[in-house]
Amino acid sequence: MDRAGYAARVPPVAVLTPFAFPSVRGNAITAERVVAGLRERGLRVSAWDLSATAEADVAAAVEASRPVLVHAFHAYRSGPLALRLARRLEVPLVVTLTGTDANHELLDPEHAPVVRRVLEGAAAVTAFDASIGEHVAAVLPDLRARLVTVPQAVHFAAAEPFDLEARWRLPADRLLFVLPAGIRPVKAPRRPLGPFDRVVAAEPRVRLLYVGPVLEAAEGEALARALRGRPWARHLGPIPHGSIPSLLEGADVVLNCSISEGGMANSVLEAMALGRAVLAADIPGNRALVEPEVTGLLFGTDAELEAGALRLAGDASLRARLGAASRARVSERYPPEREIEGYLDVYRRLIPVRA
Repeated sequence: MDRAGYAARVPPVAVLTPFAFPSVRGNAITAERVVAGLRERGLRVSAWDLSATAEADVAAAVEASRPVLVHAFHAYRSGPLALRLARRLEVPLVVTLTGTDANHELLDPEHAPVVRRVLEGAAAVTAFDASIGEHVAAVLPDLRARLVTVPQAVHFAAAEPFDLEARWRLPADRLLFVLPAGIRPVKAPRRPLGPFDRVVAAEPRVRLLYVGPVLEAAEGEALARALRGRPWARHLGPIPHGSIPSLLEGADVVLNCSISEGGMANSVLEAMALGRAVLAADIPGNRALVEPEVTGLLFGTDAELEAGALRLAGDASLRARLGAASRARVSERYPPEREIEGYLDVYRRLIPVRA
């Protein structure tokens, strides 16, 4: 039976996510894209936003819908409730790992027991990149046989224009670096400021724009203080996800300074899909997407960040070459169809349906 025929015959699937649309968090964007793709294939999917609905209400609704599978995005935040529901309904549980699950919660003395219990109770665990699966398997070897890599994709449901000039008037010859990320320590939003002090001194046309919600108040306050006295940098706060293409298409370089990622960052993948040059921290999650000198530049030290920024600011042909290669790489390797088919394959193994 082909995937379309399979999807049409599968009874309901319940998806639990810690955040959903209209949130612009990475988890919400990924879950929204996957759920929409599964529905387009004919699968009946009910999606539940745990930040918007009480757990008791989610549990009652999921039980009433009688799903044949429960899928949790984020082991620590969505996993415990999803595991309880899967056991109560006697159906398989699928867990999609996030960066905080694999790189932080799994190693945290307080949170690790929760994550381990969820992963050990899952029939399948998906990761966005093999490096994340290997990292988790090193901690939980018995999980290896149930780990599946399903790479992310890019999809903008409805593009909306973004008027940057109305928010921040820039000189016509500006060189715009954009850092799209929720403001929290793992994204290291303050890291580029010291290096960019020197970049701007050497190339006064450079501007640094932050776009994303403040997810941790202390980090947001620290960034606001750090931006004082730096008129070449500004934080605009969150913008609708549909406006991201318009914003990034006006950028010269997209920046990622994360300490860790969950295999691949939506912001980096989206920038590459739009043909932007990327300058990213040299971490496993970014190395999954950015091939140095081919689809972007990586940096390990602040000196390398400064050098990479200066190089990109001063070389339009390099930016164009990296951007074109990035667009081609995403089109070839990370189409939306591949992502959805990956999840359908996981479901297919767990929910056999007669032809």
